[in-house]
Amino acid sequence: MDKAISPQELSHNRKKRYLLILSILVLTVVAAFFLRKVFKPSLNRQAFTTAVVEKGNVENTLTASGTVVPEFEELITSSVQASVQQVLLDAGSAVAKGQSVLLLDKSATQLQYQNLKFQLELKKNNIRKMKLDLGSSFYDLQSGNKVKQLQINSLEAAVENAKRLYKAGGGTREDIEQATMNLQVAKEEKARLENEINSKQQTMQLDIHETEIAAKIQENELRELERKLQQADVVASRAGVVTWINKNIGAAVREGDALARIADLGSFKINGSISDSYADQLHTGLPVIINLNETYVRGTISNIHPAVENNIVSFDVQLSDRNNKLLRPNMKLDIYVVTNQHNDVVRVANGAAFRGASVQELFVIKDNKAIKRKINVGLSNFGFVEITSGLRPGEEVIVSDMKDYNHTEEITINH
Repeated sequence: MDKAISPQELSHNRKKRYLLILSILVLTVVAAFFLRKVFKPSLNRQAFTTAVVEKGNVENTLTASGTVVPEFEELITSSVQASVQQVLLDAGSAVAKGQSVLLLDKSATQLQYQNLKFQLELKKNNIRKMKLDLGSSFYDLQSGNKVKQLQINSLEAAVENAKRLYKAGGGTREDIEQATMNLQVAKEEKARLENEINSKQQTMQLDIHETEIAAKIQENELRELERKLQQADVVASRAGVVTWINKNIGAAVREGDALARIADLGSFKINGSISDSYADQLHTGLPVIINLNETYVRGTISNIHPAVENNIVSFDVQLSDRNNKLLRPNMKLDIYVVTNQHNDVVRVANGAAFRGASVQELFVIKDNKAIKRKINVGLSNFGFVEITSGLRPGEEVIVSDMKDYNHTEEITINH
């Protein structure tokens, strides 16, 4: 028959188990600590990358992307309505200044030019005719006015005669009144005729002036069309390379339509783009560093485009060495926009060990050991990181990725 276990004994056994578990945990921690002291982690020298701390300049940069484009690219457009008649050069062909690129069929515009010339001649003939009509009309009216004056002179004499006869008793008062009335009517007719002369002359002069203005406008249009016809010859204004050409023979082109692009490949610029989150840090004149196949060239931001497309801000970079032989059209490359600079500071080469934090830890090489140390970081770019505290010039630090050793304070280095 089983014997019942007392509560005191159960409590005693439970305490013994807890004490055993606690003892095991303490022993495990102590063992791990001693093992860590005895068996320190180690690395081969070839397994990581180091850099020596030095004094120098550090530029703070923003990373952007860019495309190489010709600094000068001429867009040739059609100055008249025409059609493509013959293509003389293909894209990629070199072209000399003044050399023809393609030929246009300008017959429709030339016919329009001839019609305008004929219309202008008709207007000029019409002006000459109007001037002749004005002279003829003016002469007729002047002649009529002179005849009226002679009639008035005769009627004035008739009035004087009627007055003398009346005084002599040979006439009547009615004769005087009739003669006076005839004279008054003639004077009114003469005044009306003179007013008609003035009105007719002013009207015809206005008509002539209006026609002369219309002829002048048409003459200007004719001169402008003549200028456009002279510019319709598609020739290069500078030496370069044809980058694009309209090869659609017979295709109709309107005034302003693109016909060809000619680039001067002797000098280049860069079209850059960056996230609009950095837009407030961009301004013209900022220095720029360009990574050109691991060769770094300098430039400045010459223009910032006002429009933002797909959260991207575009800008133009003027290169200090715009004739660099490594530059090729449409080449894609990295751009580093310099926003700040500190001179003669403690710096070290940038690497994967730097993760962007202002305070972080690095391993410093000393006596075949890598010892973790806390440092403070200032400006940084693709090449260097500024160290504001924690390191001295001449010290050697590991700059490769050491995230696997985040909880390690010291590493033995094997040669």
